[in-house]
Amino acid sequence: MIVLDTDAALALAHGHKALHHLADNVAHTPGDWLHIPSLCLMRAEEKDEGVGRALLALPGTQVDPLGQAAAVTVGGMVRDGWGGVDTCHALYVATPHLETGGMSIILTGREDDYPQGVLAIDIDSPGMLGFH
Repeated sequence: MIVLDTDAALALAHGHKALHHLADNVAHTPGDWLHIPSLCLMRAEEKDEGVGRALLALPGTQVDPLGQAAAVTVGGMVRDGWGGVDTCHALYVATPHLETGGMSIILTGREDDYPQGVLAIDIDSPGMLGFH
């Protein structure tokens, strides 16, 4: 599973070339999605009006809700210093769950915001997902 955090979501909405290639590939792969945690979508819209609508209009994207269990877990993560609400929601979505299987990839513009052991890839790293 590929998770876009706030910075990656903003970059996708603003036309980031590699992310657009990825979104296009995902849109043409049945059952595959780019996951955007709802708190990342909220923070992206907070930073730039209209970004939320632009992201919702893209095929191949799925917004992951903040359900009851997620709200409690994300709140605890924020309290324990794992990061802001959007970062913690991205971590929660990327954490292995019964329905998702193994660890996910978080695409981000802030790779250092994530703890060791989390597969966080900077969207501008050379060769990110095979694109230059």
